[in-house]
Formats: sequence, structure tokens, C-alpha cells
Amino acid sequence: MSIHYSLLVGNPFINAYLNSDLFGKLIFISLIVASLVSWTLIIYKCWLTWKVKKSSRHFQSLFEKHQLDPLALSVDQTVEQINPFLNLYAILKKQVMDLLRKNRHYSVTITPQEQASYLSSADVSLVESHLATGASAQNQILENHLFILSMIVSLGPFLGLLGTVWGILTTFGELQNHAAADNHAVLGGISLALATTVLGLLDAIPALIGYSYLKSTARSFATEMECFCNEMLASVELHYRKVDLR
Repeated sequence: MSIHYSLLVGNPFINAYLNSDLFGKLIFISLIVASLVSWTLIIYKCWLTWKVKKSSRHFQSLFEKHQLDPLALSVDQTVEQINPFLNLYAILKKQVMDLLRKNRHYSVTITPQEQASYLSSADVSLVESHLATGASAQNQILENHLFILSMIVSLGPFLGLLGTVWGILTTFGELQNHAAADNHAVLGGISLALATTVLGLLDAIPALIGYSYLKSTARSFATEMECFCNEMLASVELHYRKVDLR
């Protein structure tokens, strides 16, 4: 127990915290909270990105096996799933089936072949617009709350700089108030200045790396969603679009 206590007391960050005043302690706590928020968000977003990519690629491979009948896959809308590709397919299936029912209902042709359901070019464009809107919404799954990391990247060094200035200010205050100020008071202010500077950088650097990685991953996944939407549209158009031979 005494060994652990000595290690804690010998830690420069703990010493700087214990020797700082109330405002200095608030700066320390703010930096530590920012670090905890940053790491929690980075870990959660990395896990979410891995889960989203895994589930989406699994569904993409499943769809590719049913391209000859693109609406054959079942979609369970009662269960909320973190699967953007499945959600996009649900949008596609709903819109296509609604359009097919509408076209069948308003059909005035009499031959069985002409009474079959088809999609016009306008119908395909309508489905495409719904998919584009859905893809933008699905991309928010990965981009939500990334602004927090961006804010920590900017805020961390400024909090560290505030601690630096405050530590130097308290040091000069001690020197001014006590002509023969002891080393404890002087070193306490300097340790506060240096410790908060280091903590500010330790906040900003991982947040910057995590933000850049997650933002790049979100952009890459947006491209994958666009390709999958085009793949689904091509399959539906090939299967249901009416060809005018005249």
C-alpha cells in the first residue's frame, strides 16, 4: 500500500494537481474529462464502423446472389438494425413495389404481356432520388458526434495554454508577494504550467488522429453506399424497366 502511495505522490501530474489552486484544479479536471470523452467516442465509433462495414458487406454478398430477382430478399422492419445496406435495400424495395402497384392499378392495356408491371425512366429516377436521400441519412450513422472530436482538437491546446499562463501568473504572484518565496510555491506554479500543457497536447493529438481516421472512413463508406445503390438500381432496372422497341 505504501509503495502505491509513494508512486502516486511521485507522479508529476498528481503533484501538480495537488499543489495547484482551485482554478488550476478546474483546468486539470476539464482536461481529464475532455480526454475521457475523446477516448470513449473514438473507441465507440471505431467499434460502430467495424460493425457497420461487416453487416453491410454481408448483406451486399447476399444481394449479389439474388440479382436475378432483386426484390426477393425479406426485410424485417420491426427490428432496428445497424446495417445501412439493408436499410437502403428496404427503401429500394418499398419504392419499387409501390410504383409497380401503381403502374398495375392504372394500366389500361389488355394483353397479358402489356399488363405486366414495368418501371418507366421516370420511375427509376424517382427510386434513385429516394436512395440518394437514404444514403445521406445512413451516412450520419458514422458521422454523428464527430464534431466533439473536432472541438477537443481545438479546445485541448487552449485549455493547456490557459493552465500554462495561469501557472506562470501564480508563480510571479508568489514571487511578488514574498520576496523570499520558498521553492515549493515557485515549483507548484511551474509544474501546473507544464503539466497542463502536456495534458492539452495529450487531449488534442489522439482526438485529431481519431477524427481524421473516422472522417476518412465515413467518406469511404459513403462511396461504397453509392456503388451499392447503383448496383441495386441496375439490377432493378434490368429486371423491371420496360423497353420501347418502336
